[in-house]
Amino acid sequence: MTRSILLNCDMGESFGAWQMGDDANVMPLIDQANLACGFHAGDPLTMQRCVLLALQHDVQIGAHPAYPDLQGFGRRHLHCSAEEVEALLLYQLGALDAFCRAAGSQLAYVKPHGALYHDLQRSDALLAAVLAACATFRQGLPLMLQALADNRRERQLAAAVGVPLLFEAFADRAYLADGRLAPRSEAGAVHQEAEQILAQAGAIARGEPFAGFDGQLLRLQADSLCVHGDNPHALVVLRRLRALLDGA
Repeated sequence: MTRSILLNCDMGESFGAWQMGDDANVMPLIDQANLACGFHAGDPLTMQRCVLLALQHDVQIGAHPAYPDLQGFGRRHLHCSAEEVEALLLYQLGALDAFCRAAGSQLAYVKPHGALYHDLQRSDALLAAVLAACATFRQGLPLMLQALADNRRERQLAAAVGVPLLFEAFADRAYLADGRLAPRSEAGAVHQEAEQILAQAGAIARGEPFAGFDGQLLRLQADSLCVHGDNPHALVVLRRLRALLDGA
């Protein structure tokens, strides 16, 4: 397989003495690092170290902003207004970009995290707020969203404010028929077997159909492929997936 899709991972999710993921070993294997900005995970020192690690390995740095929900790891749906969400985004982008600029770089894109990420699929107002934050922060700053069976809504809203979009698919999550992710509360929503993750990743990278949560076949058009850093098989899968994408 020739390399035709980027590989991204949610990272920088440690907090103080609490460690999550294996950032040092994962970073050399990916193209894009989605770094927590302190609201669902991450702290200033973790953010700074991950920025420097990404630059060391020539990895694009993406902001991974979330609802202010450390205890729930950003996976709880908070009732924030569109105005609040725009401000929350700008606050977090500014924090991570400060470390980027101190190291002579800048944010490459934005990928919302957890409940906020999924709320954007249900609310035009919240998606418009996130798009506005990206457009205000820096002209041309891309927003990464989920590749669905139909992304016309997202494309139309983004085009209205001139924000470029990147679409991602997930190697380690089960899909519903419309391209949304099966809820984590459902058994089997997160793939646990390395071979299953690799098979789905390969199909997405080649643009081929794969079986969704209910057995129906689904095909997605994605710019980037995500493996979650907190998946227990992440490092093993990423090593094999990197070789697969590079045609090794």
